[in-house]
Amino acid sequence: MSSTALPSRPIWAPSDEQIGTTTLTRFQDHVRATHGLEFEDYESLWRWSVTDLEGFWSSVWNFFGLDSESGYERVLTDEAMPGTRWFPGARVNFARFLLERGKPEATAVVSIDETGHTRYLTWSALRQQVSALAAELDRAEVAVGDVVAGYLPNIAEAVVAFLATASIGAVWSSVGQDYAAQAVVDRFEQLAPKVLIAADGYTFGGRTHTRGSTVDEIVSQLPSLAQVILVDNVGDSPTTDIRRGARSPVTWRSWDEAMTTVGRNTPVDVPFDHPLWVLFSSGTTGRPKGLVHGHGGVLVEKVKQIGLHWDLGPDDRVFWYTSPSWMMWNTQVSALLSGGSIVCYDGSPIHPDSNWLWRIAADLDVSFLGVSPGYLQASANEDVHPAAQFDLSRLRAMGSTGSPLAAHLQLWARDRVGDLPLWSMSGGTDLASALVGGVPTQPVWSGRISGRCLGAAVEAWDEHGNPVHDSVGELVVRKPMPSMPIRLWNDPDGTKYRSAYFENYPGVWRQGDWITVHGDGTVVIHGRSDSTLNRNGIRMGSSDIYAVVESLPEITEALVIGAEQPDGTYWMPLFVVLRPDFHLDDFARERIRSEIRDKVSPRHVPDEIFAVPALPHTRTGKKIEVPIKRILQGAAVDEVISRDAVDDASLLDFYSDLVARRNLVPAETR
Repeated sequence: MSSTALPSRPIWAPSDEQIGTTTLTRFQDHVRATHGLEFEDYESLWRWSVTDLEGFWSSVWNFFGLDSESGYERVLTDEAMPGTRWFPGARVNFARFLLERGKPEATAVVSIDETGHTRYLTWSALRQQVSALAAELDRAEVAVGDVVAGYLPNIAEAVVAFLATASIGAVWSSVGQDYAAQAVVDRFEQLAPKVLIAADGYTFGGRTHTRGSTVDEIVSQLPSLAQVILVDNVGDSPTTDIRRGARSPVTWRSWDEAMTTVGRNTPVDVPFDHPLWVLFSSGTTGRPKGLVHGHGGVLVEKVKQIGLHWDLGPDDRVFWYTSPSWMMWNTQVSALLSGGSIVCYDGSPIHPDSNWLWRIAADLDVSFLGVSPGYLQASANEDVHPAAQFDLSRLRAMGSTGSPLAAHLQLWARDRVGDLPLWSMSGGTDLASALVGGVPTQPVWSGRISGRCLGAAVEAWDEHGNPVHDSVGELVVRKPMPSMPIRLWNDPDGTKYRSAYFENYPGVWRQGDWITVHGDGTVVIHGRSDSTLNRNGIRMGSSDIYAVVESLPEITEALVIGAEQPDGTYWMPLFVVLRPDFHLDDFARERIRSEIRDKVSPRHVPDEIFAVPALPHTRTGKKIEVPIKRILQGAAVDEVISRDAVDDASLLDFYSDLVARRNLVPAETR
């Protein structure tokens, strides 16, 4: 993967006036006043932020008013990883700081479903509901450090449940309702939750999916539960139906009953590294691992991210299409730290059509919209014209994550949405935040991410641990960050933690992505390093193939795999999902090969191209590359992936059947 030169002009650039009004500029003024430092550009500011960790993170602490919450003994104990302790002596509560942000009469949460039914929750109402639920959890004898689990769609009640849990010092973990019972139990059973907060169902794709019996099944397999609180979301009457046959002595309460509880209204201060939530890995192989993040680490990371990188303020309304199963839901809730508001959407992004998220953004006066490359591609395929069809005058910025963002989609957004930044970002559940992403004072170039996030010492390293520039390497973080997990769940001696992130480069965090860091500070993410295409020693990220193939008008999505074979050969098939009325004939195959040959690499033209009706994804929408690679190498489906972790597990059978068919054909005739 060779580097490419930047286009002659960026696709978006901030004006001097816009730069002058950003929170990032005000932060630089603060650093100048308190440290006497001047920065000639963003790259020099970034270098300071990862060189002087104490200076940078103490500035974040003071600039965002955390000094009014607590003092601390020092910023960090040392720079060794893992094991760094951040802000020892500080006592904070993530929920308390967040709930103090907004004006009482202003909107905090907007909850909308596929029918367009919309509910508004003011900051005053949010505080009141959090206080009531916290009192209910107190009544259920939930203590500091106990776990409260959520089996909920993306609705306002999920936000209240998380904040109430955090406010009393309990630990939150949630799973969206598209997960089947066993997949939920695989996660929550590890945590031994004391309370489960669940909804009776959700809407998606024009259908109501009732979950009453699923909740009953989950409860029957979680012996640690003392109480279940049920949200009436779709009218499935769960308080009557799922109590029948449920094990005793679990106490069942409706959400409305819980909202009448009177009591606690003062959140509990906890140590900086006290557990806030447990996020789970996608669980594509083996049992999902639980990542534990602390109150303080999340707090300082999120105020930095939403303030300095997203440039959010009290007048902003954030809508990110997400699910409580994905860390972007946690990030969207964290956007309330700005004092603005968020939109929770329960439903499909493309029902009744690909206009839907754009319509919501217009109707609800969204100023910051977060989507996936897949949704942008669907909009492009359907020839959607968002700015022409809807009033998006309030929209001032967009974000994209979940997979690398292709240059043609950035250009499409510029042409169809308007003159505003579309910030591609990449990070992960592991860190509960972004490592690289948008910078409001920097231009956006097609095919590039604007820069490395402040405080994130991101570099590209070769296999020997040497930094590389303007060429592809492993994404590493060479210095600690406050939002790194404080531990993995059920990993008392840290063995799993060290193995997951520090085994390849001792003392240095390995993220598992291929990255190019260019001399101007811009970044390209090429995809997961464990799914790299490595033909004849020449490495290529799968996203480079997708950027070309998925820009073809007849293709909606693609999956490319490079699979080493037992005989020493290398098989590289490409699977494509075609738009209606298109067929994969010899002419189409040759066109695809030609596009890859001319625009990516002649060494990475696929050996075979297959049309498939759809591609399997994780529940958070990521392509399943590594498990499918192992299936194509002969492994059984159930050995490499949990079917419950896949959006449509039936799609996996195509790949195992393909292996069986290929094994019947002599190699020389393939």
